[in-house]
Amino acid sequence: MREILTFGRYYREKLNLRVKKVPISISGFTCPNIDGTVARGGCTYCLNDSFSPNLNKISNKFYLNPNRENPFLNKHLEELKTQFYETSKIFRDKYKIDKFIVYFQSFTNTYADINTLKSLYEMALSFDGVIGISVGTRGDSVNEKVLNLLASFKEKEIWIEFGVQSIYDETAKITNRGESIEVIKNAIKLSKLKGLRVCGHLIFGLPNENQNMMLNSVEEVLKWGVDSLKIHPCYVVKNTALANDLNRGKFEPIEEDIYIETLVKGIKIIPDDIIIQRITAGIDDDSLIAPLWCRNKNKNINKIKRVLKREEILY
Repeated sequence: MREILTFGRYYREKLNLRVKKVPISISGFTCPNIDGTVARGGCTYCLNDSFSPNLNKISNKFYLNPNRENPFLNKHLEELKTQFYETSKIFRDKYKIDKFIVYFQSFTNTYADINTLKSLYEMALSFDGVIGISVGTRGDSVNEKVLNLLASFKEKEIWIEFGVQSIYDETAKITNRGESIEVIKNAIKLSKLKGLRVCGHLIFGLPNENQNMMLNSVEEVLKWGVDSLKIHPCYVVKNTALANDLNRGKFEPIEEDIYIETLVKGIKIIPDDIIIQRITAGIDDDSLIAPLWCRNKNKNINKIKRVLKREEILY
């Protein structure tokens, strides 16, 4: 039976340790697709709170930007410290985790002045038990300076995560992505040239996409040289443009059985040495509108596991 290489298995094999990501959400981080640099409103499906349990409300109406100094750096460093120690303690107590990777999760975590980034990354790497960082970002928000900074931490486990979502420009346009697929591809390839480990995020069930398109996204992103993939369904939360499309009958969420069928086919495409960090996602609160099967993530994972087992695949 094939055993999927999960994030946990990868580090158990590599370091013989239990390693877990600690999600961090720094107030003030935003996105060039939100602040008007490339577009406004963000991606149609995005309400970042729903992906980010540690997200604090932005205070002082201040937003980070690569071309502006950060007068609240000390506040942001304190947020990082508080979130890490609170969450890592839970992970140590509950899961008996040995080491941690600090995951800068919410919004675009390279979209700030270089001094802020350097200070945040260095502090994260200084925490007790931390062996590395993982930085979530967009293709249009990395450059040589940022990638060189990340690559300078040579002795650590350094990951950069790109929200690819789909390899189709027409999908990017429909979802107000604000960047071309070519930009994302080039950013991933440059990151690999710098020696960074790369994770690509994909969403199944985006507007107007069929199963072949979703599977083509898997195949194409693998060609770009990613080390890892995260896959999850497109779900609709309140206060998003996609919620408006759903209400107007312009969007139909993916059905659970279709999602699982597509996921299984996608996993069969993915080589054994590629880490699969996520196979689904969900949110169990009143912000979720559809599909309702995304409300119970554990139930969905168990169903996926049963289907995979029938295909001689162990997750």
